[in-house]
Formats: sequence, C-alpha cells, structure tokens
Amino acid sequence: MIVKENPILTIENYHQIAKIFKLVNWGERHPQDIQSSFDKSTFTCILYDKGQIIGFGRTFDDGKYYATICDVAITPTYQSKGYGTHIVNNLRNRLDGFLFITLTAAPGKHAFYEKLEWKKQESAFIWPVNDTQEKEHC
Repeated sequence: MIVKENPILTIENYHQIAKIFKLVNWGERHPQDIQSSFDKSTFTCILYDKGQIIGFGRTFDDGKYYATICDVAITPTYQSKGYGTHIVNNLRNRLDGFLFITLTAAPGKHAFYEKLEWKKQESAFIWPVNDTQEKEHC
C-alpha cells in the first residue's frame, strides 16, 4: 500500500474515486464534480495498491476553528484491514490546532468511529435534502 497526502490527481484518478463511491453505495458521482470538491479540500489522503486507488478521505475547514473530515471510503474488498483507520488518523492528525473537528459517519458505520475514540455529538443537526437522507441520518 502506498499513502499519498494531497497528491495531484488525474481525471483517471477521479474516475477511480467515482467507482469507489458507487461500490460503497454512496451513489453516482461525476469525476468532474469530485475533482471540484477535492480541489477545495484542505487535506486529502489517498491510498493506492498496485497503482489503483483503494481508499481516500478529505477535509474542509475555515482555517482556524472548524474542520470536518469527509468522504472516507475504502473499496469493499480492502475494508476491515486497517486502511480506513489509517486515513481517519492521518487526516485528524493534520488538523491539529483546530477547536472543533467533526465528521458525519455513513449510515451503519458509527461503530468504526467509536472504536477510534470519536464521540457522538449530542447537539449536531442536519437539514435533510431528501427523504433518503432523512431516513438514514435522523
């Protein structure tokens, strides 16, 4: 496995990332839209095996107070092997100094973050943009 922090990605890389989003049931995402969101990210962590992306995660923040880890995804055949833990810890460590570091777990994945000692917030809220999101997150 090769880990790259904030690598320069090609359009082919964004196609690989789009495939992983689909494999983990996060829906259809277009490579150009993924590129736009990754370009706005402060930190990214990409995992490769044999030249192929097998997992990734990214952050966005305000530069001082609030930071969020998002889009942590691992190709299903590579899950439960410590790769997700590596990505989350890599990104969290790079956010040292922020007052609030948050993330939203994918439905059914809260135990993974609890194992890494993340705490469930009592005061977090979401404005669901569709019925599926409301059902999965509320």
